[in-house]
Amino acid sequence: MLISEDAIRAPLRTPETEAFWDAASNKQLLYGDCRECGKPHYYPRRICPICFSTRVEWTESSGRATLYAFSLFRKGSPPYVSAWVTLDEGVAVLTNITDCDAGSLRIGDRVEVVFRPADDGQLTPLFRPVKVPS
Repeated sequence: MLISEDAIRAPLRTPETEAFWDAASNKQLLYGDCRECGKPHYYPRRICPICFSTRVEWTESSGRATLYAFSLFRKGSPPYVSAWVTLDEGVAVLTNITDCDAGSLRIGDRVEVVFRPADDGQLTPLFRPVKVPS
């Protein structure tokens, strides 16, 4: 089953997520990096979910990751793949996988970020399998 995105719902922008979505508009994937406990985290927030410090800084990801787990939702309209990927920086990200044949996905596959416009035009980070040169 070939998976591609047709309609991505617009993200909710809040003062806390503004920097994240502004960076996404420039095709940059950010994650939080806590200066107190040293642990990285994803989804954008001002307070570290690990130690509750407010000493969180944005860090740009390379956008490369490994597929950790995924599910194919066949009854979605259109069908889609929801997945956990682990960024090369060690951060777990809940995302969708696009531009792929769902039947060929395997745990451990290399994936990379790709930015697609939501229905309001906001670029949104998704992931796709890395194409291996032949």
